[in-house]
Amino acid sequence: MKIKSLATAAWACLAVVTASPVLAHGEAAETVSKVFDQPITNIPGKSMVTVEVDYAPGAASVPHSHAKSAFIYAYVLSGAIESKVNDGETRTYRAGESWFEPPNAVHSVSRNASKTEPAKLLAVFVVDTGDKVLTTPIK
Repeated sequence: MKIKSLATAAWACLAVVTASPVLAHGEAAETVSKVFDQPITNIPGKSMVTVEVDYAPGAASVPHSHAKSAFIYAYVLSGAIESKVNDGETRTYRAGESWFEPPNAVHSVSRNASKTEPAKLLAVFVVDTGDKVLTTPIK
């Protein structure tokens, strides 16, 4: 399945699914809302899970990893997000830009690039259906 098809499906889900907010990593300044969770019928054992991450001005995630099976496509919906995955460089992604995270990746930097404006991203996970814990803080 192509990434573009996954992204299109995720956008369609945003239009019809009601989000239920939960706090990410125990921080009040970052809110994660699951917007979609569905098995991929033509790929047995895999599911697509989509979350929206809202960052308050200056907010950041703690360094973390994701489910070992997770391939992640991240798309900035608004604002600007600074991100560093594995040994890559820290980059700033603006609304309309995207990146991916391979399975077993470490996401050491994920934060709002602005101290004054909020930012929002959409993360699309392709993950083993049994993986329910999507994000684990790195201690």
